[in-house]
Amino acid sequence: MNVPPVPAPSFNLPGNAVQTANAIREGVLSEVRKAVVGQDEALELMLCGLIAGGHVLLEGVPGVAKTLMAKALARSVSSDFKRIQFTPDLMPADILGTSVFDLKSQSFVLVRGPIFTDLLLADEINRAPAKTQSALLEAMQERAVSLEGRNITLSPLFTVFATQNPVESEGTYPLPEAQLDRFLFKIEVGYPAPEEEDAILASVHRGFDAGDLARAGVGAAVTKDGLMGARTALNEVTVEPPVLAYIRKLVSATRSSSRIRLGAGPRAGVHLLMAAKALAALRGRGFVTPDDVRFLAGPVLKHRLLLSPDAELDGATPSDVLREVVQSVEVPR
Repeated sequence: MNVPPVPAPSFNLPGNAVQTANAIREGVLSEVRKAVVGQDEALELMLCGLIAGGHVLLEGVPGVAKTLMAKALARSVSSDFKRIQFTPDLMPADILGTSVFDLKSQSFVLVRGPIFTDLLLADEINRAPAKTQSALLEAMQERAVSLEGRNITLSPLFTVFATQNPVESEGTYPLPEAQLDRFLFKIEVGYPAPEEEDAILASVHRGFDAGDLARAGVGAAVTKDGLMGARTALNEVTVEPPVLAYIRKLVSATRSSSRIRLGAGPRAGVHLLMAAKALAALRGRGFVTPDDVRFLAGPVLKHRLLLSPDAELDGATPSDVLREVVQSVEVPR
């Protein structure tokens, strides 16, 4: 059943926050689909990350709409959006900001960087050196930055959508494990299906311009206050003890596998729990099922794993090994 988009000007939280989250899902996806063809699973996971309060790493070859998805999603949730193109010469001050001497007031004035926004697109994040990448760590974890001796709070909606190319390694700096662990999801954005690519070509032929989302008709499905209110849905989603134990066992199994050198830590379990609650709410359910957990295990866990040398020599990928781990853990009934 399709729930009509929630009009932004009159959005009010009903008594059931889970129903509200489901309405937001339908409304946001309806708006974003006006600009993005296909990629429904990636879009749902991005929205899930936004509701759960986590950051998202998008990995895919150039031209598969990673940037467009982030821009359209920000527009559909009435959020401020800024983009940083990461390059090898990018400095921390280019992200955080710096003090500039104002001749008129004869004093230093803090000029805030692009990190002061609701949704931040860190494009090709692995092209910046570690010093610049680390400038995001405090912001991603604390939603605050230390700048010029002051601790400045960021937007409560602050969310990083970072992108990286999985095949091009020249001139890149791999993200350290500590930073990868800050991302709730790693979403692999693949090529569209043939019929979806036909629809993309037809849309561009009719005049679609990815740089003009207003002309494409992408509007707001919810206000920022409404989106923040929808996060209360997580408090209404119940998780039965067997499902909680299942989450713990999945995370623990990554540490005991002989094919994994470094397994997922406790933060991964917390992220998997919050993501499962957000997904359940977005799909209109007040409870988490084992299927929710299994569906999210890949996006939540695979970027936190380091494979053993034997697994790497066998040509295994983190997705392959994680699939084996998930299959080895008994699903609660």
